[in-house]
Amino acid sequence: MQAINKSRDRDNALIDDALEVSIIAAREAAEVIRQAADALGDLEWEEKAAADFVTEVDRGAESAVISAIHAEFPGAAIIGEELSPDARIEGSSLTFVVDPLDGTTNFLHGFPHYAVSIGVLYQGRASAGVVLNVPRGDLFTSSAGKGARQNGEEITVSHLDSIPRALVGTGFPFKNPDLLDSYALQFTAVSRATAGIRRAGSAALDLADVACGRFDAFWELVLAPWDVAAGIVLIREAGGIVTDLSGNEAAIAHGAFVAGNPRVHQWLLDTLREATSTTR
Repeated sequence: MQAINKSRDRDNALIDDALEVSIIAAREAAEVIRQAADALGDLEWEEKAAADFVTEVDRGAESAVISAIHAEFPGAAIIGEELSPDARIEGSSLTFVVDPLDGTTNFLHGFPHYAVSIGVLYQGRASAGVVLNVPRGDLFTSSAGKGARQNGEEITVSHLDSIPRALVGTGFPFKNPDLLDSYALQFTAVSRATAGIRRAGSAALDLADVACGRFDAFWELVLAPWDVAAGIVLIREAGGIVTDLSGNEAAIAHGAFVAGNPRVHQWLLDTLREATSTTR
């Protein structure tokens, strides 16, 4: 038993250290982004896909994150949206999943809603996360079993259980136009039953907003591991639930995600299924 406890203590210490390094890395990436924000007109946009852009700022921010992480954890794996999107989660006990600038289109238009997101996977499980709202400076942090925080203060998901009063976040499937018809049915069903829907353009911040109770729930049909790796830990540690559309525990993978406080999450899950069941 003593050996098990020592092993658990080592694991917890490693996750704590990884979280602290992630905070440092996120702040260094945010500085790269802030310095570029004053010269948006000089940036060259590259189009990865329809309405999906990348700039030297994204790559510079990711390089800053990688340098900060490898300075402390040279053997860690890093999966980053821009420089290493095809890296595998398997094969390393410690993996950092990085979105150096979530909300690039917002950033390019001077719309002040974008973030750095870093999730920490230990032995394959989402164990810690950092989301830094760059324009506002709000820092969201979480660690498995130790709760979630915004600027150091503990946060929880909302306790609202009245669906007509619920505020729900979402993201459009702009990279997959073939899903728009199904999404439109879902959007209509949710909109008719709730106080409103918001789409601000940064999934990492949407998930953070669920964790701190601003949103009662959230869904999006197409997200990547770097969009959700940090937010999943934030919501779970804040008392919420994150699943796929089938209600299975969310994995750090490409796919659809449904999140929220327990009451609204279940309602949203049922509503999304029902809205598209007639089209199958």
